[in-house]
Amino acid sequence: MKKKLLTVLKYLIFLGVGIFLTWWQLSKMTPSQKIQFRESLQHAHYIYLIPVFILTVLGHISRAVRWKILIEPMGYKPKTSTTFYTVMCGYLANTFLPRAGEILRCTLLSRYEKIPVTKLFGTILIERILDLFCYAFLIVITFLIQIETVSDFIKTKITQIGKYKHAVPVWLIVLIILILAAIFFLIAKWIFSRYKHHPYIIKVKGLHVGLKEGFSTILHLKKRKKFLAHTAFIWACYFLEVYIGFSALSATSSLGIGAAFSVLSLATLAMIVSPGGLGAFPIAVQQVLLIYNVDNISFGWLMWGVTTGIIIAVGIICFGLLIYQNKNKNEKKRHIEPTNIYG
Repeated sequence: MKKKLLTVLKYLIFLGVGIFLTWWQLSKMTPSQKIQFRESLQHAHYIYLIPVFILTVLGHISRAVRWKILIEPMGYKPKTSTTFYTVMCGYLANTFLPRAGEILRCTLLSRYEKIPVTKLFGTILIERILDLFCYAFLIVITFLIQIETVSDFIKTKITQIGKYKHAVPVWLIVLIILILAAIFFLIAKWIFSRYKHHPYIIKVKGLHVGLKEGFSTILHLKKRKKFLAHTAFIWACYFLEVYIGFSALSATSSLGIGAAFSVLSLATLAMIVSPGGLGAFPIAVQQVLLIYNVDNISFGWLMWGVTTGIIIAVGIICFGLLIYQNKNKNEKKRHIEPTNIYG
């Protein structure tokens, strides 16, 4: 009874936080933005949100399969369903706390598939590095296909930044970061040498070994073509979500491929700097749309609401399915294990 009550309580907490975040986002709108948003929702073509929903879920499934491909060279073969459930739970956590999702999905998969967390962290870092390269490639494409439009926008922003006379020079910030990094490295090296037999130092060294093994998986991939295909598919889904989403509102329905690339570039940055794009996503999208003479904040809010809603809804369902699947697995083990008739 207590376990069931605890499970229900977990569901309610996740659901309550999700509802609160949605309310908080909407309450930040100005009166004019609320009117514009209300009218946009009333006249929106919701039929186009169906393919957006499908593409979003397919992209998450593809990410789960790609993660499984990274894990397999270490000698583990987790269930695709478990990998997908943990990925969605991770996205759900990221909606509330940035980067908390990576920790959660590693610990969940470690718990249910008996894979060391340190090794899983290594695969997550590989994923993030690869996504960073893909993001850089996306920015290059965005710049090349509409070089005049984007370059004018960048010049305008640089000019605006330059107006702040008391701003700290970029070179000085970079220099300070490098000096602090060097000091941290030297202190860490001295601590590891001085206290090499301390239990905490041994644990950290164990973490280093696990991360190293996780990183080495990229060198031993047996399904490299499949891995790269899933990577391309994930980013194609991101792009198509934006491109098809334009058709949902009359204000953005005339925008083309170039605008979709621009929105995706800045929206991705917004998702990085704030949990789930909280607050930053709609503003980033609005700024990009101004480049194309579209003064409308509704599209950013609509896309944020749809994608966040999908993560919250599917994440909660996956969290329940993960518990249910593990419960059935434990029950099957109990039935299979022979009883000791001799006591």
